[in-house]
Amino acid sequence: QVQLVESGGGLVQPGGSLRLSCAASGSMISIFAMGWYRQALGKQRELVATITKGGSTNYADFVKGRSTISRDNAKNTVDLQMNSLKPEDTAVYYCNVVVTVTTVWGPSAPRDYWGQGTQVTVSS
Repeated sequence: QVQLVESGGGLVQPGGSLRLSCAASGSMISIFAMGWYRQALGKQRELVATITKGGSTNYADFVKGRSTISRDNAKNTVDLQMNSLKPEDTAVYYCNVVVTVTTVWGPSAPRDYWGQGTQVTVSS
């Protein structure tokens, strides 16, 4: 019912920039929030940034001041602009969306959906 398409990952040199994009699609979905998480090798998945439909943002400390999350409610997309990238930013980045889905029984409870992940590698 919900599909997330991620793009923008790749290899970048330290100090460089990347813009990650995620588009959510599906039938009769209502999005509460979208965001990005990441998981580095050998570590737990962690929040990078989220944004609600109303525009409230939440950033992890390690990206504050060098990353910006934004969304287009009409297009159901979320972007994460990352600047001044560091080698420790290397991880698989996952798009996350919290939605309700209209079913034959009515609107569902809020549900989490995850993209397949896009690799970000920061290396010289």
